[in-house]
Amino acid sequence: MTPAVPAYRRLSVEERRSQLLEAALSLFAHRVPEDVSLDDVAEAAGVSRPLVYRYFPGGKQQLYEAALRSAAEELHHCFDEPHDGPLLPRLARALDRYLTFVGRHDAGFSALLQGGSVVETSRTTAIVDGVRRAAAEHIYSHLGVADPGPRLRMTVRMWITAVEAASLIWLDEDKQPPADELRDWLVDQFFAALTVTAARDAQTAELVRGALAAET
Repeated sequence: MTPAVPAYRRLSVEERRSQLLEAALSLFAHRVPEDVSLDDVAEAAGVSRPLVYRYFPGGKQQLYEAALRSAAEELHHCFDEPHDGPLLPRLARALDRYLTFVGRHDAGFSALLQGGSVVETSRTTAIVDGVRRAAAEHIYSHLGVADPGPRLRMTVRMWITAVEAASLIWLDEDKQPPADELRDWLVDQFFAALTVTAARDAQTAELVRGALAAET
């Protein structure tokens, strides 16, 4: 008897678009954007080049921006941690997801944050900065602060920048130290930064004395 051949299922518009974005993200994760062509994306997705153009008529630039938005959405979710339990363990769980994303996207993550790509535009820069701002908003929420002052905002944004820099160095160092050690060190850095700011800022001092004091 001839084995039954699975029935061909035509993908919906959203399913096909998701398939193409997944293929693009996989390529951008391991190669800098300028080294990825539409032919590469078509081959990775198992489709024709004209089909890629059908979904992304703007070509590689439109596909790259769409892939970047998709990655940004995933990064947004990294810091979307339930407000249950102590703050620092919550932050550690968020960093676990963040570092998993960094490790999975490797070269693409480096190209994204270091800039210099020929496909970088004001729109792509805004997408990346949007991730940073979203991460900061999540942290303010976990701190229970609705209206952070300038020193607290600066401290949080500086820490986010330090996390990005540490992630890039971590990739350059072949992901050493182990991710869990890097995570714990970054959590310690967060608390240390708040403690330093607390000496000069009443709002941050209240945070350190209150919710954070119980975790030291």
